Amino acid sequence: MRDLTRGPLTGHVIAMAIPIAVGMVVQTLYYLVDLYFVSRLGGTVLAGVSAAGNIFFLGLALTQSLSVGTIALVSHATGRRDQAEANLVFNQAVFAAFVLAAFVLLGGYVGLADLYVATIGADEGTIAAGIAYLRWFLPAIAFSFGTTAMGAALQGTGIVKPNMIVQMIAVVANTILTPILITGWGFGVPLGVVGAALGSSIAALIGLTLMTLYYVKLERYVAIEPSLWRPNLSVLKRMFAVGLPSGGEFALMFVYMGVVYTVIRPFGASAQAGFGAGGRVMQSVFLPAMSIAFAVPAIAGQNFGARDGARVRGTFRTAALMSAAIMTLITGLCKWRPALLVGPFASDPEVLAVASVFLSIISWNFVPTGVVFTCSGMFQGMGNTLPSLASTATRIVTFLGPVLWLSARPGFRIEQVWYASATAVTLQALLSVGLVHWQFAKRLAFERERPGPTRDVLATGS
Repeated sequence: MRDLTRGPLTGHVIAMAIPIAVGMVVQTLYYLVDLYFVSRLGGTVLAGVSAAGNIFFLGLALTQSLSVGTIALVSHATGRRDQAEANLVFNQAVFAAFVLAAFVLLGGYVGLADLYVATIGADEGTIAAGIAYLRWFLPAIAFSFGTTAMGAALQGTGIVKPNMIVQMIAVVANTILTPILITGWGFGVPLGVVGAALGSSIAALIGLTLMTLYYVKLERYVAIEPSLWRPNLSVLKRMFAVGLPSGGEFALMFVYMGVVYTVIRPFGASAQAGFGAGGRVMQSVFLPAMSIAFAVPAIAGQNFGARDGARVRGTFRTAALMSAAIMTLITGLCKWRPALLVGPFASDPEVLAVASVFLSIISWNFVPTGVVFTCSGMFQGMGNTLPSLASTATRIVTFLGPVLWLSARPGFRIEQVWYASATAVTLQALLSVGLVHWQFAKRLAFERERPGPTRDVLATGS
């Protein structure tokens, strides 16, 4: 366990964010490796995998619900020095992981995933490739729930390196397996798009196994105890009361992505492939801001549990400034040479053109996105994620209305979709900042009960 209620906040953010960033880079490489090799199979296959990959946002909605609730409750218990409560929350998260994994596999294999791909695919080839990929990728999503529960509990106690190391090993396995399975190197049976998905699923299983071994052999503050897996409705209710609104954000992103794929469908498979390639690169360049934001819940959560309002506020200021500075630099890079970033994942000239224009325009929302991520982390740390969900819902409304109207107008251009998205995110950032300060006034009321400065605030300048 690492005490985040003392010491410089900037140091805590950096110390937490760097391993998280490494882990997220590794996690993103899962998809970039697939994207690189799948792009060599042609634009239609790439479009299919990109469309099917949007299902991943539903998986993220569930894993985020589990992760955010676990981090919040474990960090609050850790801040109160209540180890028994932290351990109970962790084991209830493990139980929930089993249930969610079963739900995903059942829902995916009864045909719901196939129906979704068939609805948004641009043509028969795109649909066939997407369905083939998704059927073999579903186990990767299922395995991720167990890894998420264990990683979230560690993060709530201030520990992030074990998860980073496990993810690095898993992505190395994925990087080795994917080209072998796609091309059939060494065993003579090329699996194509199925091989890309199968490589990810095997790598995810390796990650889950290694994380479990870490808990069994090394972890002591929270531990796997099957006797605590019996459903505790009180804990589960508190966990998902925090986690579900955050997961709902990713569910809304699934809706957002689905609408984009639908409105650009008339432009053909190349447009869908270009959006898919550009979107994956965009998610990659978000990693620095996301790593900072993902460090926020544990830091803010422990200080919230310790009833140190000044350090909660200081966490927000520190993280927001760091995120804005980094995303400003990345915006400049995307404006300067977007084709340089998407080129490795878009071998077809038409796909490359769409992806480059997308990245150049959408980069206007990078700084606002960093602010949104930071605000979301603060809501998680304070144990109330409903404002974050409301913020995301507002973004969906301000995006969907204009885009659906424009798509029905004569002369509709695909660039209009990207400009509408950038505008909607900027409005969301402004709303999120206002909601954070509203939550400060409401949830940090205990500051008024404490005379004088809180501990370490004067010493750290936070």
